[in-house]
Amino acid sequence: MTTSVAEDRADGLRRFAAIWSRAIYPATATSMTRAEFEEYLLRLAGGLSEALRAQPFDPRFGGDTGAALVAAHCTDPEALPRILGVIDSYLLLYCPPGEAVPADEAAARCGRLQHWLAAGYARSLRDRTLAEQEALSRAALAARTEAEQALHESEARFRAVFQGASIGIGIAGMDGSILEVNDTLTRMFGGLEHHVRSRNVNDWGHPDDGPGTWDMQRQVARGERDHYSIEKPYYRTDGTVLWTNLAVSLLRDPAGTPQYMLALLEDITEERLLRERLRFEATHDALTGLANRTLFFERLEEALAPGTGAARIGLCYLDLDGFKDVNDSLGHAVGDLLLVAVGERLQACVTSPGQLVARLGGDEFVVIVVDPKARSEVTALADLILGALAAPIRIEGRELSVRCSIGIVEGPAGALGPAEALRSADITMYRAKAAGGNRFALADPDADARAITRHGLVNRLPTALERGEFFVEYQPLVRLSDGSVRGAEALVRWCHPVHGTLGPDHFIPLAEATGLIVPLGRWVLEQAARQARDWQFPGLDGPPLRVNVNLSPSQLHHPGLVPETVAALAEAGIEPSALCLEVTESALIGADEDLLRPLRQFAELGVDIALDDFGTGYSNLASLRQLPITTLKLDRSFTRGMQHQPVDPVDVKIVDGIVQLAHTLGLSVTVEGVETGLQAEHLRVLGCDTAQGWYYARPGPPERLHALSLVDASST
Repeated sequence: MTTSVAEDRADGLRRFAAIWSRAIYPATATSMTRAEFEEYLLRLAGGLSEALRAQPFDPRFGGDTGAALVAAHCTDPEALPRILGVIDSYLLLYCPPGEAVPADEAAARCGRLQHWLAAGYARSLRDRTLAEQEALSRAALAARTEAEQALHESEARFRAVFQGASIGIGIAGMDGSILEVNDTLTRMFGGLEHHVRSRNVNDWGHPDDGPGTWDMQRQVARGERDHYSIEKPYYRTDGTVLWTNLAVSLLRDPAGTPQYMLALLEDITEERLLRERLRFEATHDALTGLANRTLFFERLEEALAPGTGAARIGLCYLDLDGFKDVNDSLGHAVGDLLLVAVGERLQACVTSPGQLVARLGGDEFVVIVVDPKARSEVTALADLILGALAAPIRIEGRELSVRCSIGIVEGPAGALGPAEALRSADITMYRAKAAGGNRFALADPDADARAITRHGLVNRLPTALERGEFFVEYQPLVRLSDGSVRGAEALVRWCHPVHGTLGPDHFIPLAEATGLIVPLGRWVLEQAARQARDWQFPGLDGPPLRVNVNLSPSQLHHPGLVPETVAALAEAGIEPSALCLEVTESALIGADEDLLRPLRQFAELGVDIALDDFGTGYSNLASLRQLPITTLKLDRSFTRGMQHQPVDPVDVKIVDGIVQLAHTLGLSVTVEGVETGLQAEHLRVLGCDTAQGWYYARPGPPERLHALSLVDASST
């Protein structure tokens, strides 16, 4: 730390201590001078400043500070709010924690230090109160036993303790009638002594009295209990609530007969309000004021806990559709206002005491329904929410349309734990979103299991390639004119340690979504290229066997696709003509020149390009002339009608038209999914060039293609 920074920090501490001293010195009973008291506070301020900067943050010094202030006799009822007020207003101003602690975190730290200070202050004051109580009890008993010898001195001593105490003290008869109160207690109740003296102890009930409060009081009144301590509220003369730490003791005469009830009351109203404020902030969303994740889980755990009386539970988990677009286009300020408005509409939908709406974060909300009469009650609430959000929300002169997707979980309270129930609702919400949004979906255990399995696959994908869990199988491509093997399509498989062998349909979409398709596709290409080299059999007539490798849309956007492919061919030692890259028709619909550029580069190198799943993407047939392709791979849906007699004449005409068009454009035609000899014969007659399918061979190890090729070579 430079000298100037240290000097600035020291100067800030001293200014803070001076402000602190001016605020609370009048509310102390200390024997220190103002200057001595300010030096005392300076040491405490230094500790608070260090606590703000500490990594990790430890708020416990606030408790020590509260105890130190009580030790300095800052015990007037007005002292604590003044102490907290100065810290809240000036600590961060004069003692900032520095750039290492963000402003929002610094404010949170300051609040937690206040909480700990108030708690430490209360504990220390309570200890002092108990000590005074014990001294008072001893004095009272001593006064009664020594009354005959020194009644005047004892009474004076008792009165000094009674009136000079910093806590409220009251003495009542065994029937509850109030006999004596000190000035502190009178001030606590509003300053009207007759209002306090005219009441009976049993008249001071409050709706928020804790369970068992009056049972303990009756036990003391009957002489069955000597003491109890509780936190108890009272109504003041003006109707406001006074919160106290109440300690009641039974005073007996020397013979053990109950004589009086002694009550000591410590005013904890400010501490209580602070606790409630901190509790609210800890359990409610700062933006919308709704319950937050913490309070949501508290209520959910309470509802699901055994013995709570809740037989069933319902959850409506909702996420706004397209909220990210609002933030991206209009800014986060508008997005926040939209969330506030949505929260207000959701709160208006929640009318039952057994319902709670919470914001979990971002644009995700959830509603708990405790003990719904039937599932229809929860679905009706979901319909109500969808209807409430249907009307546009006007924000800063704009009308914003809001849609949401809702996942519903409803069932016996003991069927799921809190985390499982929320996870199921979350999964179900995404099913509703995937179905188009602006709707709700009901939880389905089978769908949940599939989603969980999918999540597990996504988590394992990044390391599966490193662990060698992928392998490649090959399905032969057969020339229809003579039945010879012309090549094979490389099909990647995943040997999963739990789920066994998985086909590409199980993990390729996941790899696409996570971006792992690029390294996985590169690995498949390298494996296929090396295998194509191994298939160049000595003495084999005709062109070398070609290997077909699938390209995903994500790979087409990868800038290193072309150089990496060229490097793989060079490393394997094969010509570009030995490779055919398959691209789905849907990936090229509306493709711009940037997307087509790598395909044109491949075509210039001599790599064949096949348009896969042709006929499923509704492409413009005229655009085929513009694509750098050499082959159409006809989707199997067009040839299923040819598997058995009689053949479907519509399928025949469609395939015939596609073949004629392809040949006119100089393209060859490959047919997928050939399963019968009759189907293969019809396709041969129609002029299709090559075919693949189970009729010839299922995907398998490369050795099988080797055997098929040798049989083909020997037959020719």
